[in-house]
Amino acid sequence: MNSRIERIAPVASVEPGYPLWRCIGEDIACVFARDPAARTRLEIITTYPGVHAILLYRVAHRLWQRGWRYLPRLISYIGRIWTGVDIHPGATIGRRFFIDHGAGVVIGETAEVGDDVTLYHGVTLGGVSWSRGKRHPTLGDQVVVGAGAKILGPIHIGRQARVGANSVVIASVPEGRTVVGIPGKVVNPNRVTDATARGIDLDHHIIPDPMADAVNCLLERLNRLERQVGRHHDLLEDTRPVPGCGVCDAQQVCETAGGSEWR
Repeated sequence: MNSRIERIAPVASVEPGYPLWRCIGEDIACVFARDPAARTRLEIITTYPGVHAILLYRVAHRLWQRGWRYLPRLISYIGRIWTGVDIHPGATIGRRFFIDHGAGVVIGETAEVGDDVTLYHGVTLGGVSWSRGKRHPTLGDQVVVGAGAKILGPIHIGRQARVGANSVVIASVPEGRTVVGIPGKVVNPNRVTDATARGIDLDHHIIPDPMADAVNCLLERLNRLERQVGRHHDLLEDTRPVPGCGVCDAQQVCETAGGSEWR
Protein backbone atom coordinates (compact mmCIF):
# COMPACT_ATOMS: atom_id res chain seq x y z
CA MET A 1 0.00 0.00 0.00
CA ASN A 2 2.86 2.38 0.77
CA SER A 3 4.17 2.23 -2.79
CA ARG A 4 0.73 3.04 -4.11
CA ILE A 5 0.45 6.05 -1.85
CA GLU A 6 3.82 7.38 -2.91
CA ARG A 7 2.76 7.41 -6.56
CA ILE A 8 -0.27 9.61 -5.83
CA ALA A 9 0.31 13.27 -6.62
CA PRO A 10 -0.12 15.51 -3.58
CA VAL A 11 -3.05 17.88 -3.41
CA ALA A 12 -2.06 21.43 -4.23
CA SER A 13 -2.62 23.96 -1.48
CA VAL A 14 -3.73 27.53 -1.99
CA GLU A 15 -1.33 29.11 -4.46
CA PRO A 16 1.61 30.94 -2.86
CA GLY A 17 0.91 34.64 -2.84
CA TYR A 18 -2.84 34.16 -3.19
CA PRO A 19 -4.40 36.94 -1.08
CA LEU A 20 -5.62 35.73 2.29
CA TRP A 21 -8.65 38.01 2.20
CA ARG A 22 -9.71 36.59 -1.17
CA CYS A 23 -9.33 33.02 0.05
CA ILE A 24 -11.44 33.81 3.12
CA GLY A 25 -14.04 35.50 0.90
CA GLU A 26 -14.35 32.33 -1.18
CA ASP A 27 -14.79 30.23 1.97
CA ILE A 28 -17.70 32.46 2.99
CA ALA A 29 -19.28 32.69 -0.47
CA CYS A 30 -19.27 28.91 -1.04
CA VAL A 31 -21.65 28.43 1.89
CA PHE A 32 -24.56 29.77 -0.19
CA ALA A 33 -24.12 26.94 -2.71
CA ARG A 34 -24.00 24.18 -0.06
CA ASP A 35 -26.36 25.26 2.71
CA PRO A 36 -29.92 26.33 1.82
CA ALA A 37 -30.29 27.79 5.32
CA ALA A 38 -27.70 30.49 4.57
CA ARG A 39 -29.33 33.88 3.95
CA THR A 40 -26.79 36.67 4.26
CA ARG A 41 -23.03 37.06 4.50
CA LEU A 42 -23.46 38.66 7.91
CA GLU A 43 -25.33 35.61 9.16
CA ILE A 44 -22.60 33.30 7.84
CA ILE A 45 -19.75 35.34 9.34
CA THR A 46 -21.35 35.65 12.76
CA THR A 47 -23.19 32.35 13.31
CA TYR A 48 -21.39 29.56 11.40
CA PRO A 49 -18.79 27.76 13.59
CA GLY A 50 -17.46 25.84 10.59
CA VAL A 51 -16.68 29.15 8.88
CA HIS A 52 -15.07 30.53 12.04
CA ALA A 53 -12.85 27.44 12.21
CA ILE A 54 -11.62 27.75 8.64
CA LEU A 55 -10.99 31.49 9.01
CA LEU A 56 -8.80 30.90 12.06
CA TYR A 57 -7.07 28.04 10.24
CA ARG A 58 -6.25 30.28 7.26
CA VAL A 59 -4.48 32.75 9.54
CA ALA A 60 -2.69 30.05 11.54
CA HIS A 61 -1.60 28.22 8.39
CA ARG A 62 -0.03 31.33 6.88
CA LEU A 63 2.00 31.78 10.08
CA TRP A 64 2.93 28.09 10.03
CA GLN A 65 4.24 28.43 6.49
CA ARG A 66 6.46 31.31 7.64
CA GLY A 67 8.14 29.14 10.25
CA TRP A 68 6.09 30.10 13.30
CA ARG A 69 5.06 27.20 15.53
CA TYR A 70 3.67 28.21 18.93
CA LEU A 71 1.42 31.06 17.80
CA PRO A 72 -0.32 29.01 15.06
CA ARG A 73 -0.92 26.19 17.56
CA LEU A 74 -2.34 28.70 20.03
CA ILE A 75 -4.70 30.08 17.38
CA SER A 76 -5.73 26.51 16.53
CA TYR A 77 -6.40 25.80 20.22
CA ILE A 78 -8.51 28.94 20.56
CA GLY A 79 -10.45 27.88 17.48
CA ARG A 80 -11.07 24.47 18.99
CA ILE A 81 -12.46 25.98 22.20
CA TRP A 82 -14.59 28.46 20.25
CA THR A 83 -15.94 26.21 17.49
CA GLY A 84 -15.41 22.59 18.53
CA VAL A 85 -13.35 22.05 15.36
CA ASP A 86 -9.70 20.99 15.66
CA ILE A 87 -7.63 21.81 12.55
CA HIS A 88 -3.87 21.54 12.83
CA PRO A 89 -2.22 24.63 11.28
CA GLY A 90 0.14 22.39 9.35
CA ALA A 91 -2.69 20.74 7.39
CA THR A 92 -3.03 21.64 3.72
CA ILE A 93 -6.54 22.78 2.77
CA GLY A 94 -7.58 24.05 -0.64
CA ARG A 95 -10.01 26.78 -1.62
CA ARG A 96 -13.76 26.97 -0.95
CA PHE A 97 -13.65 24.55 1.99
CA PHE A 98 -16.86 24.12 4.00
CA ILE A 99 -17.58 22.37 7.30
CA ASP A 100 -21.33 22.12 7.79
CA HIS A 101 -22.45 22.52 11.43
CA GLY A 102 -18.80 22.38 12.48
CA ALA A 103 -18.91 20.19 15.58
CA GLY A 104 -16.33 17.55 16.43
CA VAL A 105 -14.30 17.76 13.22
CA VAL A 106 -10.61 16.83 13.56
CA ILE A 107 -8.02 17.38 10.81
CA GLY A 108 -4.47 16.22 11.44
CA GLU A 109 -1.15 17.88 10.66
CA THR A 110 -0.27 16.05 7.43
CA ALA A 111 -3.81 15.91 6.05
CA GLU A 112 -4.27 17.33 2.54
CA VAL A 113 -7.64 18.57 1.34
CA GLY A 114 -8.38 19.68 -2.22
CA ASP A 115 -10.65 22.43 -3.53
CA ASP A 116 -14.45 22.52 -3.03
CA VAL A 117 -14.45 19.85 -0.31
CA THR A 118 -17.37 19.54 2.12
CA LEU A 119 -17.21 17.91 5.56
CA TYR A 120 -20.12 17.35 7.90
CA HIS A 121 -19.97 17.24 11.70
CA GLY A 122 -17.99 14.56 13.50
CA VAL A 123 -15.55 13.86 10.66
CA THR A 124 -12.01 12.80 11.52
CA LEU A 125 -9.05 12.95 9.15
CA GLY A 126 -6.72 11.04 11.45
CA GLY A 127 -3.43 9.20 11.52
CA VAL A 128 -2.55 5.63 12.44
CA SER A 129 1.22 5.93 12.78
CA TRP A 130 3.73 7.34 15.26
CA SER A 131 6.10 8.38 12.45
CA ARG A 132 6.64 12.05 11.69
CA GLY A 133 6.10 11.62 7.97
CA LYS A 134 2.87 11.54 6.00
CA ARG A 135 0.33 9.88 8.32
CA HIS A 136 -3.01 11.54 7.52
CA PRO A 137 -5.33 11.16 4.50
CA THR A 138 -5.44 13.11 1.27
CA LEU A 139 -8.81 14.23 -0.11
CA GLY A 140 -9.15 15.19 -3.77
CA ASP A 141 -11.26 18.01 -5.16
CA GLN A 142 -15.04 18.05 -4.62
CA VAL A 143 -15.05 15.24 -2.05
CA VAL A 144 -18.04 15.04 0.30
CA VAL A 145 -17.64 13.32 3.69
CA GLY A 146 -20.78 12.45 5.65
CA ALA A 147 -21.37 13.03 9.34
CA GLY A 148 -19.32 10.96 11.76
CA ALA A 149 -17.06 9.41 9.13
CA LYS A 150 -13.47 8.50 10.06
CA ILE A 151 -10.78 8.53 7.39
CA LEU A 152 -7.58 7.12 8.84
CA GLY A 153 -4.03 6.82 7.61
CA PRO A 154 -2.08 8.12 4.59
CA ILE A 155 -4.71 7.03 2.10
CA HIS A 156 -6.13 8.89 -0.88
CA ILE A 157 -9.80 9.73 -1.44
CA GLY A 158 -10.21 10.38 -5.15
CA ARG A 159 -11.80 13.40 -6.77
CA GLN A 160 -15.60 13.65 -6.42
CA ALA A 161 -15.71 10.63 -4.12
CA ARG A 162 -18.27 10.42 -1.35
CA VAL A 163 -17.85 8.92 2.12
CA GLY A 164 -21.05 7.74 3.78
CA ALA A 165 -22.00 8.84 7.28
CA ASN A 166 -20.27 6.94 10.12
CA SER A 167 -18.04 5.02 7.72
CA VAL A 168 -14.52 4.06 8.77
CA VAL A 169 -12.22 4.33 5.77
CA ILE A 170 -8.77 2.74 5.99
CA ALA A 171 -8.02 2.16 2.29
CA SER A 172 -7.83 4.45 -0.73
CA VAL A 173 -11.02 5.26 -2.63
CA PRO A 174 -11.00 5.65 -6.45
CA GLU A 175 -12.19 8.81 -8.13
CA GLY A 176 -15.93 9.30 -8.31
CA ARG A 177 -16.80 6.31 -6.12
CA THR A 178 -18.70 5.98 -2.86
CA VAL A 179 -17.47 4.22 0.27
CA VAL A 180 -19.77 3.03 3.07
CA GLY A 181 -19.60 0.79 6.12
CA ILE A 182 -17.15 -0.34 8.80
CA PRO A 183 -14.60 -0.94 7.47
CA GLY A 184 -15.45 1.11 4.39
CA LYS A 185 -16.39 -0.77 1.23
CA VAL A 186 -16.16 0.90 -2.17
CA VAL A 187 -19.36 0.78 -4.20
CA ASN A 188 -20.50 2.40 -7.42
CA PRO A 189 -24.21 3.24 -7.24
CA ASN A 190 -26.21 4.16 -10.30
CA ARG A 191 -27.58 7.49 -9.23
CA VAL A 192 -28.70 10.79 -10.70
CA THR A 193 -26.57 13.50 -9.16
CA ASP A 194 -27.89 16.81 -7.90
CA ALA A 195 -24.71 18.81 -8.37
CA THR A 196 -24.17 22.46 -7.59
CA ALA A 197 -22.75 24.95 -10.04
CA ARG A 198 -19.23 23.71 -9.24
CA GLY A 199 -20.20 20.07 -9.77
CA ILE A 200 -20.44 19.18 -6.07
CA ASP A 201 -22.89 16.36 -5.33
CA LEU A 202 -24.23 17.01 -1.81
CA ASP A 203 -26.69 14.08 -1.78
CA HIS A 204 -24.47 12.15 0.60
CA HIS A 205 -27.51 10.45 2.11
CA ILE A 206 -28.32 8.62 -1.16
CA ILE A 207 -25.91 5.73 -0.78
CA PRO A 208 -26.24 1.99 -1.35
CA ASP A 209 -26.39 -0.53 1.46
CA PRO A 210 -24.17 -3.49 0.48
CA MET A 211 -25.17 -5.47 3.59
CA ALA A 212 -28.87 -5.12 2.79
CA ASP A 213 -28.17 -6.15 -0.80
CA ALA A 214 -26.32 -9.26 0.41
CA VAL A 215 -29.17 -10.22 2.77
CA ASN A 216 -31.74 -9.72 0.00
CA CYS A 217 -29.66 -11.92 -2.27
CA LEU A 218 -29.53 -14.66 0.36
CA LEU A 219 -33.28 -14.45 0.92
CA GLU A 220 -33.89 -14.75 -2.80
CA ARG A 221 -31.62 -17.81 -3.10
CA LEU A 222 -33.27 -19.40 -0.05
CA ASN A 223 -36.69 -18.83 -1.61
CA ARG A 224 -35.57 -20.52 -4.84
CA LEU A 225 -34.15 -23.50 -2.95
CA GLU A 226 -37.37 -23.94 -0.94
CA ARG A 227 -39.43 -23.87 -4.13
CA GLN A 228 -37.11 -26.36 -5.80
CA VAL A 229 -37.27 -28.74 -2.85
CA GLY A 230 -41.07 -28.41 -2.80
CA ARG A 231 -41.33 -29.40 -6.46
CA HIS A 232 -39.43 -32.63 -5.78
CA HIS A 233 -41.56 -33.49 -2.70
CA ASP A 234 -38.51 -33.54 -0.46
CA LEU A 235 -39.96 -31.41 2.30
CA LEU A 236 -39.96 -32.79 5.79
CA GLU A 237 -43.21 -34.30 7.04
CA ASP A 238 -43.75 -31.58 9.64
CA THR A 239 -43.95 -28.43 7.54
CA ARG A 240 -45.82 -26.31 10.04
CA PRO A 241 -44.07 -23.14 11.25
CA VAL A 242 -42.59 -23.18 14.73
CA PRO A 243 -44.71 -21.53 17.46
CA GLY A 244 -44.34 -17.79 17.49
CA CYS A 245 -43.06 -17.56 13.91
CA GLY A 246 -46.02 -15.45 12.92
CA VAL A 247 -45.01 -12.69 15.30
CA CYS A 248 -41.29 -12.76 14.51
CA ASP A 249 -39.59 -9.38 14.02
CA ALA A 250 -38.50 -10.54 10.57
CA GLN A 251 -41.98 -11.51 9.35
CA GLN A 252 -41.94 -8.77 6.72
CA VAL A 253 -39.06 -10.46 4.91
CA CYS A 254 -40.09 -14.06 5.63
CA GLU A 255 -42.53 -15.36 3.01
CA THR A 256 -43.41 -18.41 5.12
CA ALA A 257 -44.56 -16.39 8.12
CA GLY A 258 -47.89 -15.60 6.51
CA GLY A 259 -48.58 -19.27 5.81
CA SER A 260 -48.74 -18.95 2.02
CA GLU A 261 -45.77 -21.24 1.49
CA TRP A 262 -46.69 -23.85 4.10
CA ARG A 263 -48.76 -26.88 3.26
